[in-house]
Parts: sequence; structure tokens; C-alpha cells
Amino acid sequence: LALREALANAIVHGNKQDPEKNVVIRCFCQKDRGMLLVVDDEGPGFNPKKVPDPTQAECLLETHGRGLFLMKRLMDHVRISRSGRRVTLLKRLVRQ
Repeated sequence: LALREALANAIVHGNKQDPEKNVVIRCFCQKDRGMLLVVDDEGPGFNPKKVPDPTQAECLLETHGRGLFLMKRLMDHVRISRSGRRVTLLKRLVRQ
């Protein structure tokens, strides 16, 4: 779900659904450590500090704006870099 949200944001918000622009996905997995996902788009980027908190009362009825929130809740670490054009998602392996 976190990867799906990152891809949707890259396509819709980053690349503005421009079919001439690319979204690049990289996945790194280590069976004893976990998974690292990197999503890059060719858009202008964004400032994550300016993304409204979807749990605030004025945002509760919005039909969008929960992607970054979900990524942060589902993954162990989320990093926004390259001026908002790269999202890195880390999920650590939980040993039983």
C-alpha cells in the first residue's frame, strides 16, 4: 500500500500525469534485514512540511491527501529527498 501511494503521488502530483515523464522504482531486499523501496519522479518536487495533516478536523472529509500519512504509518522509515522528487521507504524485517 505504501508503494502504491508513492507511485500514485509520483504520477499524479509529481509528473502531472505527463506520459513523456518517467517514474523510476528501485527495490532492494535482504532476507535478514528487510526491504528498501525508492521512487523517483521527474516533477518539480514538493515540500513535505507543507502537506496538510489529514487527521486535522478541517481535512477529515477530504477525498485525497492521505498518501504521505499512510506511507509514514506503514513503513519503518520514510525519507523525502531530491527536493521532493524522491521518496525512500524502508521496512525492516521483524524476527519472530
